[in-house]
Amino acid sequence: MNGSVLRWLVAYTCSVTADSIYFITLSWAASRALGPAAAGLILAAGAVPRALLMLGGGVVADRFGPWRVLIGSDLVRCVLVLGAALAVADRVQEGTLAALAVGFGTVDALFMPAVGALPPMLVDAGLDTGLDTGLLARVQGMRVLAVRAANLAGPVLAGVVLGVGGASASFLAASLFFGASLVLLPTLRIPRTAAVSEPGQSLWQQFSEGLRYVRRHAELRRLVIVIGLSELCFSGPIAVAVVILVTQRHWSGATAGWILGAFSVSGAAAAAILAARADRRYPTRPMIAGSLMLTAALLVAWGTLGRPGAIAVAAALGATTGVTMVVANARLQTVAAPYFLGRVTSVTTLCTLGLSPLLFPLVGIVAARWGSEAFFVLCAVVCAAAAAVGSRSTPSGRPARAATAGRGGDDEAAVSAPDDHRII
Repeated sequence: MNGSVLRWLVAYTCSVTADSIYFITLSWAASRALGPAAAGLILAAGAVPRALLMLGGGVVADRFGPWRVLIGSDLVRCVLVLGAALAVADRVQEGTLAALAVGFGTVDALFMPAVGALPPMLVDAGLDTGLDTGLLARVQGMRVLAVRAANLAGPVLAGVVLGVGGASASFLAASLFFGASLVLLPTLRIPRTAAVSEPGQSLWQQFSEGLRYVRRHAELRRLVIVIGLSELCFSGPIAVAVVILVTQRHWSGATAGWILGAFSVSGAAAAAILAARADRRYPTRPMIAGSLMLTAALLVAWGTLGRPGAIAVAAALGATTGVTMVVANARLQTVAAPYFLGRVTSVTTLCTLGLSPLLFPLVGIVAARWGSEAFFVLCAVVCAAAAAVGSRSTPSGRPARAATAGRGGDDEAAVSAPDDHRII
């Protein structure tokens, strides 16, 4: 593992920790000063631009390079939360928090596609040969581990700082973590051969080209569908369903913590194991399809078990979903052409983080009418559908990896490229 990858992982952990502190502080400040209804509106104000601009963020990442976009994103987010720390020092105002949420959500739409497009470039900087799924799976495993660690540390830090210094001090703490990321990001070694899309095209042309590329590339299209379906339920709705399940069965609040904690810890463990198995080539289709089918079976069983069984199944689910996430995303980054990675990542991110909030009302409706167990069954059906898509092989005669599609706006089919995808 080269030094740039390790420095990026530390920077990414700092950035995600800052993210977590920011969201908890924003929710706390809005709820405490303005009430729950206003807090919900403010959080929604941040989610709207993130969803609407996500695909455009992928175009920006491909046009200017993900490394530059990441530096700019963390810089703007650092300035935003630092400004918020100063603005709420005397009084929390609804307009201030709403503006912060909209600005942060807009920058998130740039950050998320860029962070998904950068790892292949970092791995490429330390190689003399083409990339393989095993090496990228190692990086993805470490990335998932970083996210789990940051999501554990962020709330703890936010709680401590909020208790001691209030919202202003907590926003300041978030800005410090963004600042730490900014110190590390410029030190990354990005190969001069790292590809960016053609600057002569308009943003709309690049946007349309990216959608055509995903549509025409058989394996890539299949991976986008698999990732979108497999992560849709686990990007928030499952956590809500777990809380409802615990409430309906009159279990203690601590049980919900044990269930969600077991899910997170086992997911981190699965990611760590995959990360430790360096330079291995993974049987992608069997691993993805198998882990998704096991996930579906566990989801069906989840709602029928008692408290110990529910915790044990949560741990197993964390492991199976961790395998799916690591292997599928690694394969996607292997088969996608470098100058399309930002746009491809923006599509998968929109399918998960952008669309998953639409399932939150469905959780309550299904749980109220048929019980929370019915929602788990519904999620199992979604995972089984993802497994069916993931088990399909790429049609013969189609390239396993495409370097370009529709360049310059024409509608030619994707053409094959050598296994070494670096652009010279």
